Amino acid sequence: MPFDPAPPRREPPVLLALAFAALVVSGIGPKDRFTWLLEVAPVLIGAPILVATVRRFPLTPLLYRLLFLHALVLMLGGHYTYAEVPLGEWAKEAFGLARNHYDRLGHLMQGFVPAVLAREVFLRRSPLRPGGWLRLAVTSVCLAFSALYELIEWAAALATGEAATAFLGTQGDVWDTQWDMFLALCGALLAQALLARLHDRQLARLPRA
Repeated sequence: MPFDPAPPRREPPVLLALAFAALVVSGIGPKDRFTWLLEVAPVLIGAPILVATVRRFPLTPLLYRLLFLHALVLMLGGHYTYAEVPLGEWAKEAFGLARNHYDRLGHLMQGFVPAVLAREVFLRRSPLRPGGWLRLAVTSVCLAFSALYELIEWAAALATGEAATAFLGTQGDVWDTQWDMFLALCGALLAQALLARLHDRQLARLPRA
C-alpha cells in the first residue's frame, strides 16, 4: 500500500467501508464470540470517534492506513483467537516455534500504530516539536497504553474467569505480560525511527485550522 502524500479525500470513507466489511466477516462464526467482542472492542470504539472527528480533526493518510491495518490484525485475532490464527500456526510449524506468535505481532502493532497517533496529536495540539522530548513523550504514552491493556486483560480474567482465557492468550508463558509490553515498546521505537520523516511531510500538507 503506497504512502502517497496526498490521497483523494474519498480514501478515509473507503478504508472505513473496508474495515466494516472485514468486521462483519470476522464476526461470522468466530472461535469464541466473547473473545471476538473483547478483541474487536478497540475497533468498535475507535471507528465512531474517527467518523465524528474527520471534519474538524482529519488525520494524515499514513495514520488512517496504519489504523486500518491495525484493525485488520485485531479482527483476525478476534475471529480465530490469537493462539489459533492460521498464520501463526504456519509460522510455528515452519520455524519450529514453541507457540503461536501471532499475539506478538498484535502487541508490536499495539506500540507501532499508537506511536504515530500520539505523535500526531502531540505535534498538532501541544508545544512539543520533533526531537528527544517528543520521542520520550510518545514512547511513554505507548508504554502506558500497553500497561492499561494488560490491566484490562487482568480485570476481564478476574470478572469472567475461564471465559477470558482465550483473550489473555498467554499460552502457558509466565512472561507473556512482559513480552507484550516489551514488543509494544519496540513497536513504538520502530515506528518513530522509520516513519518520522514521512509523517512530518504529511503533517505539513494538512489544512491548517
